[in-house]
Amino acid sequence: MPNRYMPSYARRAVLVLAGVAALALPAAAQQAETGAQPAPTITVPPAMRHGPASVADLAEGLLGAVVNISTSQNVAGGGPDTPMPELPEGSPFQDFFDEFFNNRQGPGGGPGRRMQSLGSGFVIDAAAGIIVTNNHVIADADEIEVNFSDGSKFKAEIIGLDTKTDLAVLKIEPGERTLTEVTFGESDRIRIGDWVMAIGNPFGLGGTVTVGIVSARDRDINSGPYDDYIQTDAAINRGNSGGPLFDMEGKVIGINTAIISPSGGSIGIGFAIPSDLALNVISQLREFGETRRGWLGVRIQPVTEEVAESLGLGAARGALVAGVVKNGPVDNGQIVPGDVVVTFDGRQIREMRDLPRIVADTDVGKEVEVVIVRKGKEETVRVKIGRLQDEDVASAADEEAPDADHDEQAPVTGPTVLGMVLAELDDELRTRFEIDAEVNGVIVTEVAPDSVAAEKGIQPGDVIAEVAQEAVSTPAQVAEKVTALRGQGRRNALLMLSSKTGELYFETLRVD
Repeated sequence: MPNRYMPSYARRAVLVLAGVAALALPAAAQQAETGAQPAPTITVPPAMRHGPASVADLAEGLLGAVVNISTSQNVAGGGPDTPMPELPEGSPFQDFFDEFFNNRQGPGGGPGRRMQSLGSGFVIDAAAGIIVTNNHVIADADEIEVNFSDGSKFKAEIIGLDTKTDLAVLKIEPGERTLTEVTFGESDRIRIGDWVMAIGNPFGLGGTVTVGIVSARDRDINSGPYDDYIQTDAAINRGNSGGPLFDMEGKVIGINTAIISPSGGSIGIGFAIPSDLALNVISQLREFGETRRGWLGVRIQPVTEEVAESLGLGAARGALVAGVVKNGPVDNGQIVPGDVVVTFDGRQIREMRDLPRIVADTDVGKEVEVVIVRKGKEETVRVKIGRLQDEDVASAADEEAPDADHDEQAPVTGPTVLGMVLAELDDELRTRFEIDAEVNGVIVTEVAPDSVAAEKGIQPGDVIAEVAQEAVSTPAQVAEKVTALRGQGRRNALLMLSSKTGELYFETLRVD
């Protein structure tokens, strides 16, 4: 049979056997032939080669702690009220129509309907009747009912909820009933490939057990500011939200929250909130009824490879400080725009999204050491953590498009650097481009369409405040800085720019 018709599994077998044959050479011979170090040997314990033989005993002891959560709410109707049809006396459909049309009456007696949803949760404190679930399971609910595997039902009240991590804490009064509770494990200790078990209420089918592995960690699915999900291929469907993800010791290492699915059913891509992230949130919700997150008071950007090269960092790491919030915890010069935070309270900041999560998990008022890279040198500063307020803080006003008559004004002439026509920022240009009085630097008056500046989205009216972390006030200074960077063999120039309202941000432009 020609090789092109060989099944994929057969081709893989040939490749594997070839690899085994190569590995059969003595280590010294391999090293002599190739000059490379021998590959490390991976030893798999016999008990783990086929996965767990059964999770029956584990599941049996945990099913009683996992609950089904049913919620209901009245919502306004979307159209004119339809009268109930007249039915013959004694019709067997009378009760059905009574219930249907009565439930369509919304708040205030207007047209409406009754909506119900299902989710999952689990008991973490049997004595106090405390249950954990997702916020989206109970959001806007008028009534919350908790159903146990033995058929018992209890009304629940909300102790606290957090929209940013999608967590909620409920409380029931079980009376004389003895509840089963579960404990949290350490999600930071799990590894990709570890076996996990989910229990929940998919599609209203309570007490459903599924098994899989940890497929990935530290997943960011853009659902919130603190995304750090565990990904698993254990079957998770609608209704599993809020249910626990257990390790093989029966400890909760995740709270099932989301899936990716074009069909609405499981395709083996589910996400769970790690227990190490959830524990502090749950503790605060129980104690205060709200979260009390730490706040550093900085605006940050990712450190790209270009930014790392322009700052002399070597590899891309940390979080680039683009601005400092006025009257915030570090509005005293401890941390300034252009600094790169690489370590916070002893924890490495690998990428930008690590910093908000770690800061938020820090106690308000605590003094911590922060390692920053400033102008190529590492420095350590001590900062006192403030409290992040839940209400949204408006940053800068939305920028309006320039007036049509701007194009009719006389063009501003000046030197062109990296595709940008530059000029000193005077009163006339402040008025023309509506630049705030507190903004200082060199204004960009034109941008060549095919330039590196245009590729990065720089527009007329942007103001260059710094080049390579040095303040500039004239076009000549900008040109000199770029020329100096070329002379040093740098490939990128780091520009700190300001919007017309004073919002600072960084861009890197290629100079080679």
